Order: sequence, then structure tokens, then C-alpha cells
Amino acid sequence: MSSYIIEGGKRLEGIVRISGSKNSSLPIIAATILNAGKTTLYNVPNIQDTQMMFKILEILGAKVEKKNGKIKIDTSKIKKFEIPPELMHKMRSSVILAGALLGRYNKAIFSYPGGCDIGSRPIDLHLKSFEKLGITVNQNHGSIECSTEKIKGEKIDLDFPSVGATENAILASVLAEGTTVITNAAREPEIIDLQNFLNKMGAKVVGAGTDEIQIKGVKQLKDVSYNIMPDRIEAGSFLCFAAATKGNVILENVNATHITPIINKLEEAECKIDIEKSKIKIIAPKKLKALDIKTMPYPGFPTDMQSVFAAMLTTAKGTSIIVENIFENRYKYTQELNKMGAKITVEGKSAVIRGTKKLYGADVKATDLRGGAALVLAGLTAKGTTQIDNIEYILRGYENLETKLSKLGADIKLEK
Repeated sequence: MSSYIIEGGKRLEGIVRISGSKNSSLPIIAATILNAGKTTLYNVPNIQDTQMMFKILEILGAKVEKKNGKIKIDTSKIKKFEIPPELMHKMRSSVILAGALLGRYNKAIFSYPGGCDIGSRPIDLHLKSFEKLGITVNQNHGSIECSTEKIKGEKIDLDFPSVGATENAILASVLAEGTTVITNAAREPEIIDLQNFLNKMGAKVVGAGTDEIQIKGVKQLKDVSYNIMPDRIEAGSFLCFAAATKGNVILENVNATHITPIINKLEEAECKIDIEKSKIKIIAPKKLKALDIKTMPYPGFPTDMQSVFAAMLTTAKGTSIIVENIFENRYKYTQELNKMGAKITVEGKSAVIRGTKKLYGADVKATDLRGGAALVLAGLTAKGTTQIDNIEYILRGYENLETKLSKLGADIKLEK
């Protein structure tokens, strides 16, 4: 098991390049199944989740070649449509392969996905969407078998704007007969990226970024190359790392329009932020101001940034209140922050954070991906040494985190 060892108290300064988006890469990698041919992807982050997706594709029969930051995927020889359960249990996003396999073969066999334990994330919306498209879903001892003679376009009304269910419904409909309309669709930038990728392949998808998406089925798709968008959660995390350490940092390869609520909250906390094309500069104040935050589906404040902001606000001036409206189990990390001297009280959906002068280094463990990033932030600001265990969670979503932070002046080491 790997750990991060952090000597806190260093101010972050310099330039950091943001990697490609994890949450964009995963559905796009899955979508390469649909063209039964060759795809070249650029700006894919080298993280555990993308490596796991490549591994699953290879088990299904694809060829994956990685060279100089370029990923070549050949899905022409895929003949299997069963996703190995042991790999599904490691990563929730693997469920997105089901829509792509159904789109290409009208058949998919998979199990319930795993991933971070941040609350119940049932896949019933995914399965309901498949059923709407005329797909028969059989659930048997944790295994799910989906099959149909032909996928036919239909109207899918989502009960909640779920990102995964929206993506799976799109993937299953690209090669369908007729037109599929998804209402109450998720509006995240990653959905727009998936639409742009599919349309470059020859699909006919419109409306991504709004709550209604239309997919007009096409007969076949073509080979393409595509550049993945920057990771907005990594960008938000680095802005918070800089803010918490009273830093002065420039982010490169970032789309500021994707993180408007994050920027607004940092400005409210009295950070100075300048935006220029694909760069963001942040200059932190001597003392951050307390904030009130409510997480909401996009374009609201992202649930994935909640824990990182909470860690940042532990040493802010005043009392902050966070309300988590997406996942009910997302405050596990607060117990670890409290070991470092934070004053966080959790009740139901709300966390009350009373600003304290200082955090102190301690031995803590990551409970999930973004909770892990919160502990990294706390370690950067704490007095003394912090050891973070269970960092496999963090490695799932952040590329070369310790290298990037070290270049900005942090004292952080990865110990295996």
C-alpha cells in the first residue's frame, strides 16, 4: 500500500499544467467500442481509472497502444460482451461500457460496479433507460444480463440528471433505429465532450449541455482522433491547494467556463483570480474568509469539490457551512481532518466548519478519491508531518499529483 508523506507549511508558487479529464476520458474510451475500428486519443490522464478501462477493453479483445501521450485503440476484434466482475468491482465508471456494448452487439453482461464508498449510487436509472430502448434486463445473483434483437429510439425521462445514466443512454442509442430523446439529462461539460467525440465519429447527437439530448441513430461510425478536454476537478483542486497555502499559482490547459461556481466561491473567500484564454492565475489572501456552499448538479457547485473546499475552510476566518445534496455518505473524510485539529461537525447533509488557526500533521487515511485530495490539502497547510495512507483512491483520479505539487514548492513524497 502506498502513502504520501507531506511536510506542511510551504507556500505554493509557479505554473502547473492540468491533465485531461478523468470523467471525460472514461465514457470516451468506452465509446471507442462503437466504431469497431481505430481511434487515437490525446490528453488522456495516466491514472488508475483509465488504466483499468484499457485493461477491460483488452480483455474484451481490443488492442491498446500507448506512445508519447498518444493512445491508439483498435476495437475491430472485440468479440466478447461480458465485463469481468472483478474489474467492475474496482471501478464504478466501468458500468459505462454496458451502453457501448449494447450499442454495438445488442447484448451486455456485467455486475454491480464498485468504486468509492460515498453513498448509494444505484444503477437503476441506467437499467430503466436500457428498458425504455426495448432492451430486456435480467438481474440474477448480482449479475446483470441485457439483450435485445434491435435497439429502437425512444423517449427516456430521467428521474434525476445522472451523468452515468445520461452517458449510457447516449452510447446505447448512437447506432439504434430511429431517434432517442433524453429529458432531464445531465448537463456536465463531460457530456458535451462525449457528444463532440461521437459526432466526430459520425454520430448525430445534439443538445448536450442542456437538459434535453437527441440522438438520431446512424448505421455506422468511422475512425477518428480526438483531444480530451481538461479536468475541471483537478483544476479546482489546484486552485484550492494554492488558496490554502497563501500561494500564487498559474494553471495552464484549463477551461474557466467549466468551473464558474468554484471561481466564484474562491473570489468570495477573497482570492484574486485572473482568467486569460486557457490559463487561470490565483493569488491567495493572508487569511481566507468563511463560505456557505451547497452542492448541486451542474451548473451548480460540484459535489466532487466539496471535500477539498471543506479542508481549505478549516483554517478560514469564521464559520463555514456546507450542504451536500448529491451523495449522503460524502463526509467520511471529516473524521480524518478532525484528527489534524479541524473543527468540523456533521449532521445529516450539513457540515459546520469552525475556522481554526492551524492544522497539525497526523497519520490519516484516504476514504475516497476526493476525500483523499482534501487530506493532501490539509497536509500541505499543516504544521509538521502528515502521512496519508490508502492513497490508491487518490491515484485513481489525479495524474502525477506529488510531482506537480513538488514543482510548485510542496514537500511531498510518494512512498510505496
